Amino acid sequence: MSDVVLSAGIRSNLLSIQNTAKLLDQTQNRLATGLKVNGAVDNPTSFFTAQGLNNRARDLNTLLDSMDRAVQTLEAADEGIKGVIKLIENAKATATQALTAKIIPSSVSSTTTGLVATQNASQITGIDAQDSFTIQVGTAAAVTINIANSTQALSAIIASIAAVANVTAYLTSDGKLKIEATNGEDLQITDVSGSTGNDLAIAGTFTNGVNRNSFESDFNALRTQMDQLVADASYQGVNLLQANNDLTVFFNESQTSSLTINSKLVDTSTNGLSISEITAKSWATDGNIRGAIDELDGAIANLRQLASTFGGNLSVVQTREDFTENLVNTLETGAANLTLADTNEEGANLLALQTRQSLGTTALSLASQADQNVLQLF
Repeated sequence: MSDVVLSAGIRSNLLSIQNTAKLLDQTQNRLATGLKVNGAVDNPTSFFTAQGLNNRARDLNTLLDSMDRAVQTLEAADEGIKGVIKLIENAKATATQALTAKIIPSSVSSTTTGLVATQNASQITGIDAQDSFTIQVGTAAAVTINIANSTQALSAIIASIAAVANVTAYLTSDGKLKIEATNGEDLQITDVSGSTGNDLAIAGTFTNGVNRNSFESDFNALRTQMDQLVADASYQGVNLLQANNDLTVFFNESQTSSLTINSKLVDTSTNGLSISEITAKSWATDGNIRGAIDELDGAIANLRQLASTFGGNLSVVQTREDFTENLVNTLETGAANLTLADTNEEGANLLALQTRQSLGTTALSLASQADQNVLQLF
């Protein structure tokens, strides 16, 4: 180009066309990308400011994931608490039913009538010296009752029978010997030596009583389910209802703002619930059942207090999550304002530049005609 000599008019029009083409490329690039600042060359201040805003927005978006995880973990713990409370209420209903279910002793009465406490063994048909029989209540060990000698009074024999745990013995108004298993368990009387039991028609197994054993087993089964439900109330491996599962949630990218959600050990053997296992036959006493109900009421109170604490934590996390989402939107909007192109404006620019390019081409043609006039001189 430098070896070719152009007239001033042609050179001026050529430069104008070149500038217009450059602006057309820039405008078309902005329309294609939607950005007026595509790199640091376009506008260093706007580019790096927008980059900083977008970087912070990305960091906060990462924190939003951990906040959502904390929300789900808290909700899992809350569902666990609700489930345990329902099981406790079922256990309380079981205990209440046991309390209202009156125990009916298993019993047997002798067929012999007219017995008197002062009679001795030799005066009662079927009772002989050195006879012995066993009395067993439920699964307890059998206890042997011995007829010491022929002069042993019936009252002494009755006292020996009544000394067996959960057994009472007495003479009825018509003089029959009546033996009862007071806790409602099965009563079994078996002759060992002699035939005292058979002769008095008191030998055998008697299941005519009512006990609370089924309520005890049902209660213990519910207690086991409580612990199992608590163990399942986890989210991504974090269970706030078990020990050493504290969860820390960070709210800003520099980790200077955070909330630590403390886990609480909840099981039937600790102060989280403190629900004692019911030992066999302990509910034969109403006071023991009422004690179990008191423990259940205390467990519900503890769980409601824990649910309130977790609810407060959940409110904080959700508030910060909403705030962070809005802040991310603000940062991304600010970055967009610095870099996004106005497509309406760029469209108008493209139309104007295309018109200018056409005019420039026409002007260049006119300028070249002046040089072509020289040819007419030859």
